Amino acid sequence: MRVGLDFDNTIVRYDSLFHRVALEQGLIPDHVPRDKAKVRDHIRSIGREPDWTAMQGEVYGARMGEAEPFPGVVDAMSRLVARGHELVIVSHKTQHPIIGPKHDLRAAARGWIDDNLIADGEALFPSGMVHFEATKEEKLARIAACGCELFLDDLPEILNAPGFPRQVRAVLFDPAGNHAGATREAVASWDDFAALLGAP
Repeated sequence: MRVGLDFDNTIVRYDSLFHRVALEQGLIPDHVPRDKAKVRDHIRSIGREPDWTAMQGEVYGARMGEAEPFPGVVDAMSRLVARGHELVIVSHKTQHPIIGPKHDLRAAARGWIDDNLIADGEALFPSGMVHFEATKEEKLARIAACGCELFLDDLPEILNAPGFPRQVRAVLFDPAGNHAGATREAVASWDDFAALLGAP
């Protein structure tokens, strides 16, 4: 089976990094939880939306190397590949941030993939198996064009979008349980996802 995977907040976990950068910039008190959404909500609540937007450019660009994979990602991917599944990443990611320094966000993400998604010394995502799209509509079109039979994403709005390919099985990645009932199928961890596809 060709399995499509979202990248940000599905493969990569940013909670600790956003918390750290926000503290460094004096945008949150240290009692704000290490949770990307809670960091964002606090910054917005104090009227600093532009700072949040600029921070995203820094995190996804210059600081991308500090981001962490979700627990069990590489092991789960290795098991899926061993079972004969073919993995492809399809991500909605612009080339540069909306504001702030013009970091190459796609190059930063590709570098993170090359450094982190490795099993037995081999890249899990060789050239041609990673696609970055400028808009959500282009992401949906790429999912179809890649021949994905299943797609894993952390955003219900992608999986439930009118343009999501009907023939593709949609699975929500929801480790915090924030979207109960939003989609037909959901998993809370990478181990659960591997087990869903017969690779426990």
